[in-house]
Amino acid sequence: MIRFEQVSVTYEGASAASLQGVDLEIPEGELTLLVGPSGVGKSTLLGAVCGLVPHFTGGTLRGRVTVAGRDTRTHKPRELADVVGTVGQDPLAHFVTDVVEDELAYGMESLGLAPAVMRRRVEETLDLLGLNELRDRPIATLSGGQQQRVAIGSVLTPHPRVLVLDEPTSALDPAAAEEVLAVLQRLVHDLGTTVLMAEHRLERVVQYADRVLLLPSPGAAPVLGTPSDIMAISPVHPPVISLGRLAGWTPLPLSVRDARRLSPPLRARLAPAAAPLAADPAPEYGRPLSEPARGAVSHGSAPDPARPSAPPAFEARGSGGGAPGSGAAPGLLARLLRRSKPSPATTQGPVHARNLGVRRGHAQILHGIHLTVAPGEIVALMGRNGAGKSTLLATLVGTLAPTTGQVSVGGRTPHRTAPAEMVRRVGLVPQEPRDLLYADTVAAECAAADSDAGAAPGTCRDLVRALLPDVPDDVHPRDLSEGQRLALALALVLTGRPALLLLDEPTRGLDYAAKVRLIEILRALAAQGHAIVLATHDVELAAELAHRVVILAGGEIVADGPTAEVVVSSPAYAPQVAKILAPGHWLTVGQVAEALAGTR
Repeated sequence: MIRFEQVSVTYEGASAASLQGVDLEIPEGELTLLVGPSGVGKSTLLGAVCGLVPHFTGGTLRGRVTVAGRDTRTHKPRELADVVGTVGQDPLAHFVTDVVEDELAYGMESLGLAPAVMRRRVEETLDLLGLNELRDRPIATLSGGQQQRVAIGSVLTPHPRVLVLDEPTSALDPAAAEEVLAVLQRLVHDLGTTVLMAEHRLERVVQYADRVLLLPSPGAAPVLGTPSDIMAISPVHPPVISLGRLAGWTPLPLSVRDARRLSPPLRARLAPAAAPLAADPAPEYGRPLSEPARGAVSHGSAPDPARPSAPPAFEARGSGGGAPGSGAAPGLLARLLRRSKPSPATTQGPVHARNLGVRRGHAQILHGIHLTVAPGEIVALMGRNGAGKSTLLATLVGTLAPTTGQVSVGGRTPHRTAPAEMVRRVGLVPQEPRDLLYADTVAAECAAADSDAGAAPGTCRDLVRALLPDVPDDVHPRDLSEGQRLALALALVLTGRPALLLLDEPTRGLDYAAKVRLIEILRALAAQGHAIVLATHDVELAAELAHRVVILAGGEIVADGPTAEVVVSSPAYAPQVAKILAPGHWLTVGQVAEALAGTR
């Protein structure tokens, strides 16, 4: 179905090819997962399939790419639209109309399909992706995850033979991601659709793949094989693979179910190191989400010092229930942050939201929110798409005024404080990092950030170099991948070292190595007294980093407590390790490794 014949792609001004020596065939009717570190050319490979490379992006494509017999060098994207449907990393860039239902119909109108066919397919797609309640909504009013589902639906309605998806679940909550992946499975198994998908959150998708295509490093030849074979050699892999390697399981499990079957000996080895987290050591999978976990902190109150402590492994890691500020990682990033001028975080009071409510038109987005974040504390906001996470961040930074209640950051009311003053108190990295990027080069962005923050020249560039080691000064931000743009935006915000740092989906588009570097930075900031609030669907990030998890549903807080208690008690938000080793309260592979080392 998709054939690459000695394909290489070199962009104008680039010193090396983005893709080199790609020679392989992706068979019809299979789901092929494209994996590899950030910046190795995954988006370029996907663009070559749908014709965006080189017709839209420019550059030179050598060799030949054919899709259903059509040569993408001689067929422009519009001439491939009936064969290939494409959803990129940024769904907003794909929308043509303003309303959900119109967007689903637009592609079919362009192909001249009959109105009756269009109506039937729109209804089918609304049901498949759970969009029926949003059919009349303006796209601009949707959450990031809802927009992602609309973008996927807009390319499904023409019934293409090939679907090309770049990070399709990156903005989705766990339940919505499962729905989308179930739809893709149905398309592959029942309709014979060929799916080529790039995704960094491999814990969500690897078990669904028929084949995995690995790009190991920039310019390296790709490797195509079965998921188990590729995961055994891949530099990027989900926690279930890391745990399998640590435990010596053969073959490596791809799913939680497979890993649980292999886990009894490992659970027995961990038993001496385990300690009950609360009175009942078993995860409360049957407890409704609206019922707070036993021992959970109530809506932002300080942790109870009399509460039983977390297992020793949690405290040693300084995450997943450890004390705020503990476990800051040493290294380049920590040194860079320490050498900057003192932060106002250590003299600024906590963040408070009291009885916070936000209404937009007739819709009540937030209601009765009570939240406190102490200096040095990392709080993860979680919940399904549209629960109000991004709205809560907007009220904390001051870009949105609350309808009811009060917000206080260091004794200031954000929406009534001048932006020039708030920028040193609160920094927000939004879901769309391009909203912060205006200059023509990375160097210019960094220079502007140093000037705005009053930081020493080179401060921002050092942070960028630590997060993105291989990005040159003269590259345009628009030429970076989504993950690279997000890391650049984070560096711009961190240059001012704000006392309160807000991050909206900070790991979207990041590979596992970049996520480790991000965690190191955030731990170092928390150790210095910065308060950090991150809205995320990444349960693995919350397990590794957050001291507390706050779950929103319907604009209200329904759970608030130490990470280990809240996520382990929820099947939707539990990380892979917690599911595999239940009823133990282990959250990360690192905790398991430390516990095993302590039992030897």
